[in-house]
Amino acid sequence: MKKLLPILLALVLLTGCGHKGSTESLTTPDHVPATTAPETSEPETTPEPTQTTEPETTPVPETTVTEATTEPTTVTTTEPTTVTTTEATTVTTTEATTVTTTKATTVTTTEATTVTTTKATTVTTTEATTVTTTEATTAATEAPKTELMDSIKIEEFCPSSASDRRNGVTYPRAEHKTYRSKTTGLDRGVNIVLPAGYDSSKKYPVIYMLHGIFCDEYTFINDPAYRLIEICTNLAKDGLAEDMIIVFPNIYAKTDSRQEPSFNDISSVAPYDNFINDLVNDLMPFIEKNYSVKTGRDNTAVAGFSMGGREALFIGFERPDLFGYCGAFSPAPGLTPMRDWAFDHPGQYKESELTFAGKDYTPELLLISGGTKDGTVGDTYKKYDTIMTRNSVKHICYDITGADHDANAVNSGFYNFVKNIFK
Repeated sequence: MKKLLPILLALVLLTGCGHKGSTESLTTPDHVPATTAPETSEPETTPEPTQTTEPETTPVPETTVTEATTEPTTVTTTEPTTVTTTEATTVTTTEATTVTTTKATTVTTTEATTVTTTKATTVTTTEATTVTTTEATTAATEAPKTELMDSIKIEEFCPSSASDRRNGVTYPRAEHKTYRSKTTGLDRGVNIVLPAGYDSSKKYPVIYMLHGIFCDEYTFINDPAYRLIEICTNLAKDGLAEDMIIVFPNIYAKTDSRQEPSFNDISSVAPYDNFINDLVNDLMPFIEKNYSVKTGRDNTAVAGFSMGGREALFIGFERPDLFGYCGAFSPAPGLTPMRDWAFDHPGQYKESELTFAGKDYTPELLLISGGTKDGTVGDTYKKYDTIMTRNSVKHICYDITGADHDANAVNSGFYNFVKNIFK
């Protein structure tokens, strides 16, 4: 048996090293483990179904605003616009609607709100909705009151009974005030004449009376030849005119404190044309804030002499919505293109533009006058008369026989004007 063991071991070794059906022999280095990990193939993976997560829902506020239009609706604001209602509100328009605000606007507002629509707008709500504004803005129109001009009888000369001082009558004195002008960036002077017996519990109409070139707010009150305070007081005393406040401004609205009017070039008279801005934006608010005045075009007049007459016409044609009465006594050239002894005036209007056509308002009184012997502006008033007649502008124009460019022309025009305004 012991002899057979070596033989058996040899047979075992011979059969262990062979591999039936294989032509390759497998050799394993001494330092590498003889066991090799079997190959495994990755199982096919079936895509898992995508899980859909429901979005979080935000609770719908109780207030709902729905805008339904058959045409686009444009909302333009310079600040955010908020619409607040206690119930659901539906705004329905049949045509495009434009809502323009300059402040944050709510359906109930505390600031003035302007609503402009091109077509009728219907507002339907489930509950009553109130729109409240501090001021209602309307594009109001009114029929021209031409019957006043048709009924006026002109007196060529101011009678002494109107211009002379009377015994026992108290004539008011002017008070000089200073106001800040944003238009010019300067403090500006003005003289104000309150009617005799002025009572702050009452309200009075206002006339703005404009001086001529090289003059200022003192001209009409310091020169005794001008009888404007006497004329107003006497006519009111006789019941022929309303008690009124007279405002004598400085109409040279320069922005450079060193500039002075001259005839050197046309730019030297340009500040007169700037007065309309100072008047509307600065002086009128000052007067209305500090005095008991009636406001509105029916209670506001503008008149002037020479350059002041030209500017009064410009203001009257430019802002008939603010001034219901306009007077020009011996007006200077330059309202329309014109040549005089000093300049070629380019004109504030073309001749064809001197009209109220297309405007909502026309003056209740538009009066022009001039002296037949005016050696300064000549017959400029007649030229304006011709242009206005051609353009179908309702007005009154008359001559003052023998008057020069002087106080006689001013007193006559002022007399006929003030006894017919504010009626």
